[in-house]
Amino acid sequence: MENYNKIWDEIKNELENDLDEVVFADIFDPVNTVFKVVNNYIYIVAPNDFVKKRIEMLYLQKLDRYLEFKFEDVHKFRIMTEEQANRELSDSKEFSITNSEPDLKSKYLQGNLNASYNFDSFVVGNSNRLAYTSAIKVADQPGVVANPLYIFGDVGLGKTHLMQCVGNYILEGDMNKKVLYVKTDQFVEEYVRSASKKKFDEFSLKYRDVDVLLIDDIQFLAKKEKSQIEFFKLFETLHGTQKQIVITSDRSASELKDIMSRLTSRFEWGVTVDINRPDLDHRIKILKKKLMAETSDSSMIPNEVIEYIASVFDNNVRELEGALKRVLFYCTAFNLDFNVKNAELALESLVKPRSNDKFLNENKIKNVLSLVSDYYRISTIDLISKKRTTKYVFPRQVAMYLIKTIYDLPYKKIGTYFNNRDHSTVMHSVEKITNEIEMDRNVKNDVEKLKVKCGEN
Repeated sequence: MENYNKIWDEIKNELENDLDEVVFADIFDPVNTVFKVVNNYIYIVAPNDFVKKRIEMLYLQKLDRYLEFKFEDVHKFRIMTEEQANRELSDSKEFSITNSEPDLKSKYLQGNLNASYNFDSFVVGNSNRLAYTSAIKVADQPGVVANPLYIFGDVGLGKTHLMQCVGNYILEGDMNKKVLYVKTDQFVEEYVRSASKKKFDEFSLKYRDVDVLLIDDIQFLAKKEKSQIEFFKLFETLHGTQKQIVITSDRSASELKDIMSRLTSRFEWGVTVDINRPDLDHRIKILKKKLMAETSDSSMIPNEVIEYIASVFDNNVRELEGALKRVLFYCTAFNLDFNVKNAELALESLVKPRSNDKFLNENKIKNVLSLVSDYYRISTIDLISKKRTTKYVFPRQVAMYLIKTIYDLPYKKIGTYFNNRDHSTVMHSVEKITNEIEMDRNVKNDVEKLKVKCGEN
């Protein structure tokens, strides 16, 4: 039984990384015990019937998929309430495992890859078909077909997903391959740190001793001259030894700014593919695939609800999937039918600012800037200035995040309110605060308070 509890603890850790912090705390945090194992069914104990039903309706299929990596033979989860477990204990006074415990299936992943990012979970449509086909060929013959593979497109369209599909596919074929995934800003930070500590050997070994390098958001190398030189040398070394390089960016290599030309020209040596916004049919396919991953009953949401969500959220895949999760959570939490009317209620606060974009006036933006300035006790002039100390940079990033999430303005438009900053700077700020919210409860609380002050309920 100890081995099964250990496996459940491992799965909980994975769930904590995959799920929203609040959802995990409400649903899975109190589920701590494997009660029994019978005929390869693992019974875990939920605190009450509400949590039991939530898990069974929304997450049971997801839990079973985690088990595929833990055992050689098929195992599945079953959910009991504490009341049911106590009743069974009082009847029998003991329970036993009827199966011998199988060995754990070893699963090797390297390079901080997300195991759920695989080609099966990537939904193909007209907007990404060439990128998908190219990625499969690269994964099948790394270092041979297209080196580098350069994928570009707007935020939230699946570039990172597709990049990591390549890494996971290669590892599934050969677990001894060294695959490294890294964001560009992380690469820059590590280089600066190694330079300050004069530990170049350690830095060089990490990045050059790989078979596959996956580097995300290369546009953030802009204006980082020394890091560009270091990456140029790394590129030359890996490419010269036929090690596969996959790069993502928000724009084509020829449109990159403040990156030396000898580096951008090398980005075009291999194959360049773009990912565009999905059309309506593609968005519907994405939602149906996501629904299968999120629930044990993919038919629980009628087609008209799926079509409604797909028709409203046409900007990127990330917000599309977020809207679906919101509808699932809202209707389940309040025990409502899945219909268009309830979907509209669930998404009202998200749809309203989108439909009001054309009526947005300067006063609303000034209000956000004023509220953020007051909250962090700095002047609005300093908030929108080009001062680069943390005292001003972090509040500025929060302000950009709030304007994007509340009013969904284009990144370029947001940049005009901050001394005409480049849209990539705004995008980076929004993504940084998004990550901070997930990792830091204090940041999350601050942002939620500011949303309320801005009138976002």
